[in-house]
Amino acid sequence: VQLVESGGGLVESGGSLRLSCAASGFTFSSFSMSWYRQAPGKGRERVAAISPSGTTTNYPNSVKGRFTISRDNAKNSVYLQMNSLKPEDTAVYFCNAYLGSTIYWGQGTQVTVSS
Repeated sequence: VQLVESGGGLVESGGSLRLSCAASGFTFSSFSMSWYRQAPGKGRERVAAISPSGTTTNYPNSVKGRFTISRDNAKNSVYLQMNSLKPEDTAVYFCNAYLGSTIYWGQGTQVTVSS
């Protein structure tokens, strides 16, 4: 099983980034997918979730209206479009797959937003 994130980097405040997560080794279309983030000295926070079919998404208030999660089951991939980025969005972003008690994590990708 592998979840490989990409697309992180350094961006100025107000800018955009699109993260990608390529999945392999499991039945991707059966799993709900999420993006989490963890800033230095803080706990891991879920910032977006999407159902297996892609019809249902969920966001916390901190990113609602700025972040958009999507998935392509034909490509075994999930994406996170991040717009209007703020310095407080700086964190390592992780891809997560879950189905019942089965949970998989990616290794993370760093997103740094400069003020």
